[in-house]
Amino acid sequence: MSRRDWSTVVQNDEQETEPMMSKLFLEHPRKVEESYLEHAGFAGRFALRLFAAGFAALIHAILPCLFEKTASRMIARMHAQTRDRAG
Repeated sequence: MSRRDWSTVVQNDEQETEPMMSKLFLEHPRKVEESYLEHAGFAGRFALRLFAAGFAALIHAILPCLFEKTASRMIARMHAQTRDRAG
């Protein structure tokens, strides 16, 4: 393959990769009017809160007298936060 042919292959590959990368990493954050990093921060904090709610529910399953409404309250708050977001 000549040098000219190779540069055409690389250029075509880069053109196809850009839309895919944009779709994978930027399309959804833009729908909710956030940058990639803002969305990553929100989603990361959301995941940690889900883990905390799950842990509270697990403790409640073992000891029903503890965390009686903690997990459901946490989930309701998180739902309210996401319900009103764009996209």
